[in-house]
Amino acid sequence: MDEALVYEILSVVAEIPKGCVATYGQIARLIGKDRNARLVGKVLSLSQYYGVYPCHRVVNHAGRVAPGWAEQKDLLASEGVLVKANGCVALEYYQWDC
Repeated sequence: MDEALVYEILSVVAEIPKGCVATYGQIARLIGKDRNARLVGKVLSLSQYYGVYPCHRVVNHAGRVAPGWAEQKDLLASEGVLVKANGCVALEYYQWDC
């Protein structure tokens, strides 16, 4: 994987403010790779090898948190982001306006 691209994605993730979320697709658009939301997800799944980033602030296009990562809900809640019972964040309220 291209290291420059990895750090470009992670630098965008680092900019997401506390109390907000961004979608994988939103991050892909911000780096000029509109159709690469899955690539963003792959990079975030490996982020621990590159440093500490607020990956918990990234959700899918519907606002759903990552399956199998129970801590994500707790991390978001600690920042005041409500995760509904269906596992989604209300994007109309919490999505980062960048």
